[in-house]
Amino acid sequence: MSTTPVTTAVTTPVFSVDGLWKVFGPKAGRVPADPELTGLSPADLRARTGCTAAVRDVSFDVRKGEVFVVMGLSGSGKSTLVRCLTRLIEPTAGTIAIDGEDVRAMDKGRLRELRRHRAAMVFQHFGLLPHRSVLDNVAYGLEIQGVGRSERRERAAGVVAKVGLEGMEQRRPSQLSGGQRQRVGLARALAVDPEVLLFDEPFSALDPLIRRDMQEEVVRLHREEGRTMVFITHDLSEALKLGDRIALMRDGRVVQLGTPEEIVGSPADDYVREFVRDVPREQVMTVRTAMRPTEGAEAAAGPAVSPGATVAEAIEVVAGSGVPARVVEGDRCVGVVDAEALLGVVAKAAAGSASAAGGHGPIAQFPAPLTGRSAAVGSQEDPAAAGKHEDPAADSHEDPAGPAAGGRAAGVARVGAAVPRQRGRATPPVPGTDPEGV
Repeated sequence: MSTTPVTTAVTTPVFSVDGLWKVFGPKAGRVPADPELTGLSPADLRARTGCTAAVRDVSFDVRKGEVFVVMGLSGSGKSTLVRCLTRLIEPTAGTIAIDGEDVRAMDKGRLRELRRHRAAMVFQHFGLLPHRSVLDNVAYGLEIQGVGRSERRERAAGVVAKVGLEGMEQRRPSQLSGGQRQRVGLARALAVDPEVLLFDEPFSALDPLIRRDMQEEVVRLHREEGRTMVFITHDLSEALKLGDRIALMRDGRVVQLGTPEEIVGSPADDYVREFVRDVPREQVMTVRTAMRPTEGAEAAAGPAVSPGATVAEAIEVVAGSGVPARVVEGDRCVGVVDAEALLGVVAKAAAGSASAAGGHGPIAQFPAPLTGRSAAVGSQEDPAAAGKHEDPAADSHEDPAGPAAGGRAAGVARVGAAVPRQRGRATPPVPGTDPEGV
């Protein structure tokens, strides 16, 4: 999970989406305009009109520098949604803006400029040109932009090295592994230096170990460049690992939008609760949920953790030291976490899931001498997670000249079952402070 700093400055979102609809079928435009039709279930809408609403009244903003993850099961509308952002699929209704500019009002020239310079995409199936070398595939977007041959090859070579493919510049795609081909797609995206990078399930076809490596590559690149990113996935652990904020979709609608901590700690409904039920709570919740004010000399001594540290990380620190840990932001101690409060967060997870395994795994790891006051601040109810639902309108569009990428921070300690989390870019928002939702 990412840790983009909270900012109070009012800035124009990179992408702003309001009331977006994409309806497939005859006379699709009538559906968003008719309140009677908009309230129908997907099955009833198809039966009555012959139409499928792949995206239904979706609104959100993508903030500069964040990784915004759109998560959902197959057929939820997530791939249709990301293609609507650059009009690879034409929306039926609603507004889309990039840096305040109306995307739906763009003529063909402005739309080409958007796709070539401002927003680039990485596809699940790579979209590489088989007759071109790695270097020329990476340089393809620059070629489309009209960059001269020597300059584009020089820039492409730098990006090839950045994604770990140095020495493979002259290989063809057929000579590469799946992970290497996806690195080429990522490099092609980075080469055009876009403002925002769009990923459409880029790693879902990769083997688990290669997939993990690619996630870590995205994390590293995002940590180094801080580029805005929209990432589409059906994998909850991937969403929690990469996302600053997550929009969880079902039947074309966003059912919850929030930070990973908000979604795991305060699921919006039974669907979300079922979706996140098996997520190890301590791997996602931060120490803010277990922090209490300092007393006496506590602020002056003891081990320190950041406000963005997970409960799992804090458990290891407290267990290793035998004393409460200070929560330090910058050079200021903002609170303290102790064993009792940390274990309270874990215990909520165990109580919330109806599996009685007899004990709490991480609790047993604490040494006997540990003591502390119980003062869990803002502990939230345990999650539980996800129904399965399919809506047939999924799409598969590939644009051979449209790259993309983005990412997040570095490694994490694990306590219990493990949803991997990545961190390193400051502090995530405090749960409940995000005003957005759809």
